[in-house]
Amino acid sequence: MSAHAPRLTPSTIALLLIPPLMWAGNAIVGRLMQGSVPPITFNFLRWVVALVLLLPLAGAVLRPGSGLWSHWRRFALLGLLSVALYNALQYMALKTSTPINVTLVAASMPVWMLLLGRVFYGVPIARRAALGAALSITGVAVVLARGDWRQLMSVQLVPGDAWMLLAAITWAAYSWQLARPPAGSEPTHIRTDWAAFLLAQVVMGLVWSGAMTAGEWALLPAPPEGQHHLQWGWPLALALLYVAVGPSLLAYRAWGAGVARVGPTTAGFFSNLTPLFAAVMSATLLGELPKLYHAAGFVLIVGGILVSSRR
Repeated sequence: MSAHAPRLTPSTIALLLIPPLMWAGNAIVGRLMQGSVPPITFNFLRWVVALVLLLPLAGAVLRPGSGLWSHWRRFALLGLLSVALYNALQYMALKTSTPINVTLVAASMPVWMLLLGRVFYGVPIARRAALGAALSITGVAVVLARGDWRQLMSVQLVPGDAWMLLAAITWAAYSWQLARPPAGSEPTHIRTDWAAFLLAQVVMGLVWSGAMTAGEWALLPAPPEGQHHLQWGWPLALALLYVAVGPSLLAYRAWGAGVARVGPTTAGFFSNLTPLFAAVMSATLLGELPKLYHAAGFVLIVGGILVSSRR
């Protein structure tokens, strides 16, 4: 990728809007499921459902000689960063941290995109990219502060914020792995088929996630008499269906295609729309109309995207 970001087209913008929209819903569902299922277990079940949905689309990738097993190290790395770690860390963060803290920490993702690109891939940080990062993060802060900066001054860090910081760094590393795969590390026929490419990551990621889930259950304290750590029912089933289809299949498909078009740095700025969408969704669920600060935050976030992507 050159120092100048590729120009955004309407189709690319549409692609890169899908992931933050799905991720905003994922954060809301993740918060709703706290107390109904342990966070790492929720992530594991999510990808089990996604695996079942992907099998009819790309089940052939599991056959011997498909290229998956001869390149298992590559897909094990991608599955660790995306399937096993990122969302498990986010669900863990939502267990102990407040929404404003989690989304503020997640807004640092474009900064990690820039830093990882500079340190590991030698991609220079253009002044436009730095300015775009500052504008977008300011826009996120405006929305999260609800137009009152004193709310930001009262933020107190908790362990969940550290989990979300690690999640943001993990996703930045995953995005650079997508954009700069080592030569010969991926079979072309798998990389060019989004369903096969995602299924290859899910299969390997579930190995990591399964081990993490086993560790989680080994460390869980005994529940009170008559209660259970896992509460099966329609709420959990509907939540799993949503996070398996939306944030998993649709978002990963759109993110991979968007990163391939414009690179992880420009794509990273779109992730800052996630808290804006989450604020709008929350306002809709609560019956509140959008406020002026929503518009101001949107202008700043989109402005950061446009500034960073201009030639």
